[in-house]
Parts: sequence; structure tokens; C-alpha cells
Amino acid sequence: MKSSLNIIEVKNLKKAYKGKKAVDGVSISIPKGSCFGLLGPNGAGKTTIVEIMENIIQPDSGDILYKGDKRNKTFNQEIGIQFQHTELLAFLTVEETLKTFAAFYQKHLPVEDILSLCMLENIKKSLNNKISGGQRQRLLLGLALLNEPELIFLDEPSTGLDPQARKHIWNIIRDMNDNGKTIILTTHYMEEAQSLCDTIAIMDKGSIIDQGSPESLMDKHCRDENTPRNLESVFLKLTGKSLRE
Repeated sequence: MKSSLNIIEVKNLKKAYKGKKAVDGVSISIPKGSCFGLLGPNGAGKTTIVEIMENIIQPDSGDILYKGDKRNKTFNQEIGIQFQHTELLAFLTVEETLKTFAAFYQKHLPVEDILSLCMLENIKKSLNNKISGGQRQRLLLGLALLNEPELIFLDEPSTGLDPQARKHIWNIIRDMNDNGKTIILTTHYMEEAQSLCDTIAIMDKGSIIDQGSPESLMDKHCRDENTPRNLESVFLKLTGKSLRE
């Protein structure tokens, strides 16, 4: 059962670059223990919103509340981030990489637990430049989970993976969510969003144009008997674009 308490709230967020609006008055409330998906075509503003929530960049205006208050110095210790692009040191093994990142936190899970959770035990002695794409994604996910975060940001966690590797990642994400972790997910895979997310917000041109559960969005936008009942149809109807445009 999901909590009614919002772990993070975005209020009237605005951000512009060189006079062009990247985010234009966005408000989002994300309940604790939920999986929230943010979808949009390239350039919609979703990465900017996520980076503001992560405290990586600052907004021009608007408020971010974490557990009902302004973010303080504990925020960065309580969140986990899996970036889409992270450079790993080639001369370190998977296990050494986890131990190195663990040293950055005041408290962290045992590295052995992360190796087991992310199915990395059989490659823990492998060098980072010798592992497959799927193994690398599981390692990046493990790095995001080291500090046992309450709030986890996942930026396209399964991009470029084969179907089997993608399903492995999905199973890990489901387990985290089932154990009470709050997840904010950006993805280009409609099936991923529909399978994992409680709530989906669809963005275009810096604004959220609709949000709701996958079922409610399909109920609302796939009424025509000639319209396939899936999120792809919802997305195309709302934006007029394919997800990867």
C-alpha cells in the first residue's frame, strides 16, 4: 500500500536557458513509496526537472520540498541517483568500484548485499571495461543503492539493453519499490513505464500536459475503438510525436 505522504514536491518550477523556457511552471507531488514515471520527447524538459529535484542545478524560481521541508545537508545522503551516462574507472573491478563509492557515504549497505541484490556476484572480480552493457547497468544501479536511499532517481535505466537484461533491471526496480523505496523514473520505453510506474506524467515544451496512473491515462485517451489501448497511443495523442523525436 502506497503512502499518502509526499516525499518530494515540486511547486511552480521554472527554468530557462538563454531566454528559452526549459521548464515552465511545473508542479509535481510524489507520494512516499511510489514509482513515478516522467515521459516526454527529447527537449521536453524532463531532464532539467529531474536535475533540479536531484539538487544538481538550481531553478530560476519555484520550490522543492523534501518530506515537507526545504532540502538540507542530509538530502544528498538520503537519495540515490543512477545517471544515464557515468564513466567508470577501467582499472577497477566491480567490487572495488562499489567499495570506492561506499566510502563517500556516512552510512552504506554492505558491498556484499549490493553484489547479491544486483546479481553482480559472479563478475565482482571483473574489470569495469570487461563487463557487458547489462552488467554495467546493474552496477550503476548498485551504486545508486549503496547508501540505502529513501528516494531513487533512475535516468533511462534500461536503455540499450537486450530484453533479458532489461527484465533483470525491472525486477530489481520492482523489488526496491516493494520494499518501500520511492522511485522517480525517466524512460523511453512505454512498456517499462506501464509495467513499473504507479503514476506517469507526460511532458512537452516544458510543461506537464497530463498525468495519472497508466490505466487512467489509457481510459481517458484510448476511448476510440480504432485507437490501440496502450501508452504509446496516449503519448502520440498528447504530443503528436514519437517518444524518441
